Amino acid sequence: MSVISELRMQPMQHRALSWNPGLTTRLVITVAVSFLLLVGANLATPLYPALQAELKLGAMGTTIAFASYVCSLMFFLCTVGHWSDHIGRRAALVIAVLVSLAGTFVFGSASNLLELCLGRGLQGTGVALATGASAAALRELLPSKPEWASRFTLLASSGGVAFGPVLGGLLANLPGGRSTVFMLQAVLLVLVMIPLTTLQARPAIAMAERGQRGKALAPRRLGIPSTARSQFWLAALVGFLSFAIFGFVLSLAPGYFAQAFDLDAPWIIGLIAGLPLGISALSQVVVRGGAKLLPVGLGLMAVSTVLLAVAAEQKLLVLALLAMVLLGLGQGMSFRTAFATAVAAVSDRQHAQTVSTIYLVTYLGSAVPVIALGWAVGVFGQEISILVFAICCSVLAAVLGLWAVVSQRTKN
Repeated sequence: MSVISELRMQPMQHRALSWNPGLTTRLVITVAVSFLLLVGANLATPLYPALQAELKLGAMGTTIAFASYVCSLMFFLCTVGHWSDHIGRRAALVIAVLVSLAGTFVFGSASNLLELCLGRGLQGTGVALATGASAAALRELLPSKPEWASRFTLLASSGGVAFGPVLGGLLANLPGGRSTVFMLQAVLLVLVMIPLTTLQARPAIAMAERGQRGKALAPRRLGIPSTARSQFWLAALVGFLSFAIFGFVLSLAPGYFAQAFDLDAPWIIGLIAGLPLGISALSQVVVRGGAKLLPVGLGLMAVSTVLLAVAAEQKLLVLALLAMVLLGLGQGMSFRTAFATAVAAVSDRQHAQTVSTIYLVTYLGSAVPVIALGWAVGVFGQEISILVFAICCSVLAAVLGLWAVVSQRTKN
């Protein structure tokens, strides 16, 4: 098999059953893989209230289960984020799907917190393998359109994160409950493997010589590109803030909203949780405006985070939905602009590593602040902890917005 040849870092021999699709088909397959992996990683969002009751998880247990995915993702971004440069983009994506498939089965049948964490950890490993590989593959498929490569990268990730809670909520009431939800996800992953494993892959850009292959795959120290330090840190910190807020929306918020607004239908909870992520994904494709969108988007995030906490405390569902829309719009505008600026400033050889490093900082936002919030809820109570969290996020958004304005004026 050509995939085996790629994994062994040997010249590929195309099989009789392989096919050489055109650009559009390759784009669709690459985006579909990344999208489905992130859908699977977020199917559990509307199921957390039921899981809390079924497995007797408190707020801390829920955040630990959620953060185990993020911690695994960050660890493997550090250790395998560069593998696709040496084994090829397709081979890295195949491994990512297989590992995520294992995580889907484990999480879908978990009966305790440890098994939940193991399943989430495997899902995080799969997403980590796919993150740099899919982004680099899209850039190589669209060499003259780096902005669209970045748009597709963010659309696949944000779209998957947004659609996962909605799909999980819609499927939650099917016979079999959680097991059925994740079984359907497993079927989708198997289906996407068929075209992925049979297409004629392009050679790796840095295939190692015999005797150097172990060294090539060894963990690297993730570096910050010297030619784009300012752009890198702005993109990484915007990502950190975005995922801190989205981490709350995808973990503790479903139970909080269910209580605040007297909601009990999983599909409604999933729809509300997925709303800002869906708006974010849509805005990354539709909204245009260049660098000026960055401070505007951060300003929207600063306002909407506090507005969301106030709406939940005052039990104003319409206001909460408005805050969710503004939050998604602001995040989509700001992160896409900062991300595209950062990756456009580095060479092709640095692309996969730069994307992996940006996402490493970004996913820290889904781990550290969310775990801290879960601890604070248990110690100080839910309402005050979430309000303080929202205020801190709002202040950070305002500071980053000011940084973006100053940077643009300095550049001009």
